[in-house]
Amino acid sequence: MFSNKEAFKAAFLKRIERTYGKSFQDSTLSDQFQTLGNMVREYISSNWIQTNEEYSKEKKVYYLSIEFLLGRLLGQNLLNLGIYDVVEEGLKDLHISLEELEEIEYDAALGNGGLGRLAACFLDSLASLDLPGHGYGIRYKHGLFEQRIVDGFQLELPEHWLRYGHVWEVRKIDMAVEIPFWGKVETYEKDGILTFRHVDAEYVSAVPYDMPVIGYETDTVNTLRLWSAEPSRYMPNQDVLKYKKETEAISEFLYPDDTNDEGKILRLKQQYFLVSASIRSIIQDYLEQYKDLHAFHEHVSIHINDTHPVLAIPEFMRVLLDDHCMSWEEAWQITTNTFCYTNHTTLSEALEQWPIRIFQPLLPRIFMIIDEINERFCKSLWELYPGEWGRIEQMAIVAHGQVKMAHLAIVGSHSVNGVAKIHTEILKNREMNLFYQFQPEKFNNKTNGITHRRWLLKANPELTHLIRETIGDEWMKQPEKLALLHSYEQDSAFLTGLADVKLKRKEILAKRILEQNGINVDPQSIFDIQVKRLHAYKRQLLNVLHILYLYNRMREDASFDMYPRTFVFGAKASPGYYYAKKIIKLIHSVADMVNNDPIVKDRIKVVFLENYRVSLAEDIIPAADISEQISTASKEASGTGNMKFMMNGALTMGTLDGANVEILEQVGQENIFIFGLKAEEVMKFEREGGYRSMDYYHHDNHIRQVMDQLVNGFFNEEDQFEMIYDSLLIENDQYFVLKDFAAYRDKQQEAGRLYEKDRNRWLQMTARNISQSGYFSSDRTIREYASDIWEIHNRGSQVLVKR
Repeated sequence: MFSNKEAFKAAFLKRIERTYGKSFQDSTLSDQFQTLGNMVREYISSNWIQTNEEYSKEKKVYYLSIEFLLGRLLGQNLLNLGIYDVVEEGLKDLHISLEELEEIEYDAALGNGGLGRLAACFLDSLASLDLPGHGYGIRYKHGLFEQRIVDGFQLELPEHWLRYGHVWEVRKIDMAVEIPFWGKVETYEKDGILTFRHVDAEYVSAVPYDMPVIGYETDTVNTLRLWSAEPSRYMPNQDVLKYKKETEAISEFLYPDDTNDEGKILRLKQQYFLVSASIRSIIQDYLEQYKDLHAFHEHVSIHINDTHPVLAIPEFMRVLLDDHCMSWEEAWQITTNTFCYTNHTTLSEALEQWPIRIFQPLLPRIFMIIDEINERFCKSLWELYPGEWGRIEQMAIVAHGQVKMAHLAIVGSHSVNGVAKIHTEILKNREMNLFYQFQPEKFNNKTNGITHRRWLLKANPELTHLIRETIGDEWMKQPEKLALLHSYEQDSAFLTGLADVKLKRKEILAKRILEQNGINVDPQSIFDIQVKRLHAYKRQLLNVLHILYLYNRMREDASFDMYPRTFVFGAKASPGYYYAKKIIKLIHSVADMVNNDPIVKDRIKVVFLENYRVSLAEDIIPAADISEQISTASKEASGTGNMKFMMNGALTMGTLDGANVEILEQVGQENIFIFGLKAEEVMKFEREGGYRSMDYYHHDNHIRQVMDQLVNGFFNEEDQFEMIYDSLLIENDQYFVLKDFAAYRDKQQEAGRLYEKDRNRWLQMTARNISQSGYFSSDRTIREYASDIWEIHNRGSQVLVKR
């Protein structure tokens, strides 16, 4: 059907007529998109079936994540199948733009940022490497909110990615699972064994929707299973409307507001809903191949992506204990050898804890199991550290009226990994040091990666073409071979090609900015870009205060000059995160002032692109000259945006935080712009004090000026930015914005001068970053997980079990 464009065209035209009962001439773009999507799904269906059949005797990994930030799938699926060009040419003959059809598809915004995008990249790599691995998540009806900016303020609207259905999914109602909440636990003896039964529960039906995960130029098609919450057949007789509303709310929105008890209950419901449905589905699949569960861990690995799916551990125990009558000791041995956990944060507020007063009534049997895990764990600690009550109290899973999810994850897993070298060391030496002392063998590092198939091949076809012309095609399946570009870092023809590609991508983004924001930006200017989730530690504030500083200098000092620069922001702030929303407002206030001032408007432009998402990132990232990775050192676990920008030839302006440290190792200090406090310096200030932000206000005239402008009526917006002013001066600047300001200013000036005075050197640095970016492919990361943690192997090869 897709062997050549003529065969494709014939099949496509026939399919439209049969599906919609209308001629091709009368079909809409939506009809054409749906037709093409269905054809692709059917095209891979036999490979999907065959993949699952071949996995039947292989050890498999199941990746549990509350987020999967997939983005659009049509173009990526066509690319991975190797039929993008055939389809594009065939559609062109029919006067259809494939690019326009891709625009029809809504982003599957089932994630908030790096956590969810990482999960999507990992699934792509698993399939592309022919590894037996599937994903499990929630089919949120609305996903992350749709961001709108009105007068500089963020407004949140429901996101409607399912408005016209989703062409890639297959609903499997026959595989629905009933999930219990509330109720009580009864105990009774059966054959002399104490047995537990959950009664008077309120049930919710988890209905699976399966999506194919298509490997790159391979027959492997793995599965992402997303669960939808629907009313159970055991629906209560009373308050049916209330029950239906509460049930559907479970898969309604990603991350409901949990600042009140109602929100906490809903989030906890989401987490148990995901893991209970997934665990029972995984076990059912296993029992279709094997007779019992005693060797489960030799055939299955279950990976927990951050703390949200940690309830999978006690749920798995519940199934082994209650449904399969195992002893506690054997069930725990199988559980700990099955589960592995990735930590994604050093921020204490992101390490989930749940109040017992909410947890116990909602999940009574699960709480009993967690309480028993905690008792046995604390007993083992007492045997090793007799009398050290303080240590045991700090390590307990249940303490001070809270259930600590990160502690449960560590205790119930055989592997705990961080996602960058510096992050893992901080976990071992600070955040989880007591656990590291207790079981050091559990801890390891797996530096994150990104799929170059989406972030280079798909997002930047111009750069892809240049690289293919220069070093051939092998790097497309083996991204580490991008290192072959090292020989061309001084090659004038290659560097000229790089300059042309970058200008082309900047022109594409400039066109989008004009259409979306009505702002004319100069593609010849430096494109300085910061796009990521908006959080205080990521320091978008440092960036915008620096822009305000530049504006002041240009207005007041006729001798001050700088190469024209376009600053681009994209970020969503969590709906209840008012401080982050104030930063968005400040960015817009600065932009309005700068962009409309005739004195500076040709030298600085500031753009905020609303509703940042995967498809928008695919236009933004290839256009960047400078990649802003300026988080407070020690706060960013890894970052993956830094890798995407690097792979597309942007130079990193960053602190020694997260994966920036390893980017520095790869490219050398002469090919990156590093500034600011180091992680150990930040942690020393936090531990011992000694930083006074007010000193920087008094001793640096430029800092004092921009700080005063926040509150002295400069923006003609009374009291808008008092919260920011107070956080930096009255509350002593938690994320060291003022401390790093001068170093950031100087490094930015260095970058601007280099771009203006020595463009050839800049291009050599660009080439160096691209040539070293293959290390940060998620293929490398997944190979490390597969060999070191999951012990899985390619389809058809023998599984070696080390334990």
